[in-house]
Amino acid sequence: MMDLAYVCEWEKWAKSTYCPSLPLACAWSCRNLIAFTTDLRNDDQDLTHMIHILDTEHPWEVHSVSSGHSEAITCLEWDQSGSRLLSADADGQIKCWSMADHLANSWESSVGSQVEGDPIVALSWLHNGVKLALHVEKSGASSFGEKFSRVKFSPSLTLFGGKPMEGWIAVTVSGLVTVSLLKPSGQVLTSTESLCRLRGRVALADIAFTGGGNIVVAAADGSSASPVKFYKVCVSVVSEKCRIDTEILPSLFMRCTTDPNRKDRFPAITHLKFLARDMSEQVLLCASSQTSSLVECWSLRKEGLPVNNIFQQISPVVGDKQPMILKWRILSATNDLDRVSAVALPKLPISLTNTDLKVASDTQFYPGLGLALAFQDGSVHMVHRLSLQTMAVFYSSAPRSLDEPALKRPRTTGPAVHFKAMQLSWTSLALVGIDNHGKLSMLRISPSLGHALEPKLALQHLLFLLEYCMVTGYDWWDILLHVQPGMVQSLVERLHEEYTRQKPALQQVLSTRILAMKASLCKLSPCTMARVCDYHTKLFLMAITSTLKSLLRPHFLNTPDKSPGDRLAEICAKITDVDIDKVMINLKTEEFVLDMNTLQALQQLLQWVGDFVLYLLVSLPNQGSALRPGHSFLRDGASLGMLRELMVVIRIWGLLKPSCLPVYTATSDTQDSMSLLFRLLTKLWICCRDEGPASEPDEGLVDECCLLPSQLLVPSLDWLPASDGLVSRLQPKQPLRLRFGRAPTLPSSTSILQLDGLTRAPGQPKIDHLRRLHLGAYPTEECKACTRCGCVTMLKSPNKTTAVKQWEQRWIKNCLCGGLWRRVPLSCS
Repeated sequence: MMDLAYVCEWEKWAKSTYCPSLPLACAWSCRNLIAFTTDLRNDDQDLTHMIHILDTEHPWEVHSVSSGHSEAITCLEWDQSGSRLLSADADGQIKCWSMADHLANSWESSVGSQVEGDPIVALSWLHNGVKLALHVEKSGASSFGEKFSRVKFSPSLTLFGGKPMEGWIAVTVSGLVTVSLLKPSGQVLTSTESLCRLRGRVALADIAFTGGGNIVVAAADGSSASPVKFYKVCVSVVSEKCRIDTEILPSLFMRCTTDPNRKDRFPAITHLKFLARDMSEQVLLCASSQTSSLVECWSLRKEGLPVNNIFQQISPVVGDKQPMILKWRILSATNDLDRVSAVALPKLPISLTNTDLKVASDTQFYPGLGLALAFQDGSVHMVHRLSLQTMAVFYSSAPRSLDEPALKRPRTTGPAVHFKAMQLSWTSLALVGIDNHGKLSMLRISPSLGHALEPKLALQHLLFLLEYCMVTGYDWWDILLHVQPGMVQSLVERLHEEYTRQKPALQQVLSTRILAMKASLCKLSPCTMARVCDYHTKLFLMAITSTLKSLLRPHFLNTPDKSPGDRLAEICAKITDVDIDKVMINLKTEEFVLDMNTLQALQQLLQWVGDFVLYLLVSLPNQGSALRPGHSFLRDGASLGMLRELMVVIRIWGLLKPSCLPVYTATSDTQDSMSLLFRLLTKLWICCRDEGPASEPDEGLVDECCLLPSQLLVPSLDWLPASDGLVSRLQPKQPLRLRFGRAPTLPSSTSILQLDGLTRAPGQPKIDHLRRLHLGAYPTEECKACTRCGCVTMLKSPNKTTAVKQWEQRWIKNCLCGGLWRRVPLSCS
């Protein structure tokens, strides 16, 4: 139920230059970026503390940053958007890292804070007040609102108007809590306060948040004989200064210390974790000796305080107003285990009605209810987060070079290779571990967590998590690890069904995200590969349509509520005339007047629209071939309607600036190519538009489309390149072995090579997929590529026109599909 997807290791380092950080830190963002640390020693024996950031789809393209920390890095924390990273060290320095130019392989640190000389033991971003609960028991409901509900949760600190204030909180080894707030001006407001009056050593700590906007800190001095203490921290801004108030909460002693048989067997507390950042009522504790460990799960509950009969007679308890106290109660504990080396907790906010183990057992197969324990013998156990029952086990093999044969691991007297740091993905379907040799291992975790599930139920699990990612905007790469080629068709259809059940307003919000999700799913099966191009093309078409319509302005300010773009759509849907000029007459052409330079700057986008319409019409006679990109557009009335509207707009703009029109190579000088294409496009649109009954294209239309190649030169469309990522090439029980910094030679799928438009000769010119500009066979401009779909575009804009800037601004942070950008070498672009 747990298997290895891939391993990525470093080139052979000399033992004198490499040593893993102590402790090793690792973090996994909701955008499926992984950050981890190592140390490098130079010739002078000085250590350089490195931070490595990689995307799970291209792990060999690791981006290594010399952190500038003077001591070992103790904590790494991603923010809720997955685009910024905090790092803290053993000297009390905290740095905030952000993407330079929104590139996933370019990072810089501009702000930070410091508690000089005081090592940081716990670190967290302040809570932004956003919490979405998953209701597993309602996974079959039709509405997303029933499956995923917004939980009432207050931000840690709010600005004027209720906007959450950004910042971070850290706990130091001497018992200080420090809070840094990021002001809108860019300044950092920092304040430090003691957790309690009597400060003591804090060897371990963790941070959680309450629904009321408070912060809870758990702290231990490292000895199992000492209590684990809890503190409530309140942050406020008073007179432009950050104020921290602390309050002591009930403490607890680990159960193993009160058992006479185990009192001295586990002298040290080695791990202290809240079960979730927004779940301050449940905590996981691990006590260890040199060779073994014991894990306990505790829950904070309200309990009635018994009142003596004498006091009841004096002041009787009215109704249910019995005095209540908060008390820690142990939920579960393990037997003696091998020594625990790392713990990974789930991030999936599964909603349980209470913490009763009977309720939890009904959903114990669900991934969000499992946590991972790594042991020094090299094994990893997935255990239930409440009962601590083992549900799945993974045994790692001895590390070996890619060039060495797979030999049986010899017995060694030294410690086994084991994970020193690990993290679960945001859907708990994957786990990454960094071992004591610096090697990164990516594990799949079955959605059933050790339970045999029917294929239908397994499909329902994956669908539910895909919907969760669609609603939250999280990246779904880790879900794709579990999708087999035979599941793709069913998942795409079920996903579309669930999407169409939602309210129209929500459908509009999620319209681009579901297309990107369908495209990534279709990459996993040879039978659906052609639809990948169609989904990305539809994303591009929707983006062009909304951008061009947004350039239209009403001629008078006191016009009706409808915008020119809405009126254009309404008139084009109402008038089914095949003559483009007759449709154009019904529009107020003064609303379409644009600056001449703007029109000329848009020519490449308008050319793509014209070329795509021609390509579709030429494809109509071969519509039975699903291997041809564009196949799904031929029966998509909404997309054909958008193309029809754009053709009308282009026709009007061509009257203002003829050079902005799409250029066609026609066999006849008198041929009106725009009118011809619009006429055929309209006939095709009438066959499948939503208003009327669907019908097959008549023979006359098919015959005319057959003649098109003899009338107009059909250009070859440059579809998206075949992605060089891993997920479509990862097969179960066949883990890939990779090296950092060395691109693997992965075999291309034969189905990709058979598709029209996806094959490219070595010397063929490359294209900017967003600007539709030709880059030449060997581009000289710096480019960036999408981490998910492989879309390539220039890093810097060659055009200064406002309209083009508006178009490019849409993709400054993310690609069409929502993937992150990464800088690519000139030779690869």
